[in-house]
Formats: sequence, structure tokens, C-alpha cells
Amino acid sequence: MLIRRDRGMLAVTVMLDVAFHGGRTATVNAGDIADRLGLARRGMEPLLQALSRAGLLESVRGPRGGYRLGRPRRDIRLSDVMAASGGEAESSDGPSGQLQERVVDVLWAELEATARAHLGGLTLDDLLRRAAASGLRRPATEPITFAI
Repeated sequence: MLIRRDRGMLAVTVMLDVAFHGGRTATVNAGDIADRLGLARRGMEPLLQALSRAGLLESVRGPRGGYRLGRPRRDIRLSDVMAASGGEAESSDGPSGQLQERVVDVLWAELEATARAHLGGLTLDDLLRRAAASGLRRPATEPITFAI
């Protein structure tokens, strides 16, 4: 199936959220990610675990725990995120027949190869530059403290 939007694009969005709000130094709480994306935290946990197992995210336990990037954002390719999420899963249910097998399936394979190549050329750093170009500003990573 041509880039499954549901899980693969959610994984890209989660990784971008972690990069935008935390990066490699600060952690981002899974509940906060879920709130910003308008999703249930419980439904995101398997995806967060898959991204952690792939080394794309690092899980930190404790009161200030959460998730942070497992590698520098310039080293995290969107194709890696899609692969870790299972967002490129093939679907065997669908039409069949000679036209499907010899024409449509071949076309879809070409489109998927093009999409994979494009995603392989994009990193989280590229997406953060796009966010900045669109006017979004990253929050301060250090809390503001006042001293008298």
C-alpha cells in the first residue's frame, strides 16, 4: 500500500513533535505529545515503543521522564521513521487479475520506490527548517527561573 498515512505519518508527526519540543537534551512527555496531536496516549504507546526499539527515540524514566531523540535530528531520515513504524506495510487484500498484476501493481511499485527515495532524502532537520519557515517557533528548552 502506498505510504500508509495512518501509522507512518503519525510516526513522522510524533518524531517531529519530539524534535520540535525537546530534541536530544530535553524529554517530551507522551501525554503532552498525545494532547498536541489530539490523540489518546494509550493508542500511541505501541508506536513510541517501536520508535524506541529502532533507536530513533530514547525513553527516559522518572518524574521528568519522557522521550527524546535517539540520534541527532540530521541523522534521522524519514524513511527510517516509516520503516520503524511499519508504515510501509504491504496489503495483500485487494483486487486481483491480470490487469492488476501486470499494470497496476507495477505502477504502485514504481510510486513506492519514488516515495521511499524522497523520504530517504529528508531528515527531521529538514522538517524543522520547514516549521521555522512557516513561522513556527520552538519553545525554550530551559525553564525560566527567577532569582532575586
